[in-house]
Amino acid sequence: MADDDAPKPMNEPPPAPIPGRYTGPTALAPYPMSRLAPAFQLVDLAAEIQKADEQIATVTSGKLMLLAEQIRNLQAKAKEVLERAKRDADLHRASCRFEKKPGGIYHLYRETDGRLWFSLIAKDEWRTGAPDYVGSYRLETDMSFTPLEELEGRDAQEESLRKLLLPNA
Repeated sequence: MADDDAPKPMNEPPPAPIPGRYTGPTALAPYPMSRLAPAFQLVDLAAEIQKADEQIATVTSGKLMLLAEQIRNLQAKAKEVLERAKRDADLHRASCRFEKKPGGIYHLYRETDGRLWFSLIAKDEWRTGAPDYVGSYRLETDMSFTPLEELEGRDAQEESLRKLLLPNA
């Protein structure tokens, strides 16, 4: 009897894994681990790769569309911020013969030559003919101006931010 045919002892440790060979669960193996496993055809592998590529392209396309929408929203918000900054700068350049204080409401008028000026007198408080009325604004603590018709929304927004940042106050 040859040495290869001799029975092996039962307590012998399993052979050492071959370097580079998959050692995880057989159900997750990237190739068949048993002769009884279904055979992988090259066409099946190519179809799996194509299916994965299509799914990745779909997911990536969706994410890129979301990012594009967010970019458009940010651009619109940036445009709005720049327009408000320009308006506030123009309002600060309007003629004013009193000290403006945050929280105060000021009424803007236009001269016949186009110059703008602030007054403490509202449009309906003039006894004689009122000058060309442009609008009324509240000066905020950040030195921006809020039109009178937007005060309710701004105050509600500030209150919700205050509650969010200082929940116990």
